[in-house]
Amino acid sequence: MKSVCVYCGANPGTKPAYREAASLLGRTLAQRNIQLVYGGGNVGLMGVVADAALDAGGRVLGVIPESLERLEVAHRGLTELRVVRSMHERKLIMADHSDAFIALPGGIGTAEEIFEVFTWSQLGIHLKPCGLLNVAGFFDGFVSQISRMVNDGFLREEQARQLIIADAVPEILERISTLKPSVHLKWSEREKVVV
Repeated sequence: MKSVCVYCGANPGTKPAYREAASLLGRTLAQRNIQLVYGGGNVGLMGVVADAALDAGGRVLGVIPESLERLEVAHRGLTELRVVRSMHERKLIMADHSDAFIALPGGIGTAEEIFEVFTWSQLGIHLKPCGLLNVAGFFDGFVSQISRMVNDGFLREEQARQLIIADAVPEILERISTLKPSVHLKWSEREKVVV
């Protein structure tokens, strides 16, 4: 594993545990010689994870759309900062340059980003591990919702198990480095999709 994409909040959140986890994740990636790929901001948990990786001598690729760069939230001290035209281009470049994806606590954008790449894994667009770093139980509601999707027949159990959920940085990094992702299409062989 050469690079990991980290999705996280442009705000720091209300709990010190969020900042601590972001800092530990950035530092640990650098110590393991794994490039951090992230959204290119210098604010919130985004800035924390990037600064920690840089302070530990790591490589950091940030990708930010022009609209956010103009708001002066771009991190100017990265190994590489790419300024792109749109959020779609940003997400594609981040995905293409990453071997795995981890979500730290964050807002709607963070949730959308991790579930988009998790959806891509379900569809076989990529075979890269996806995980939630469940700091202080932040993602408990999402985990419950995923269970509901499985129980109510909207998500296959095999696919749900492809999403790694861990409470600690060492655990999530160990699990994403050992998971062998596989495709479990949401349609069973016996069901026909009617369009």
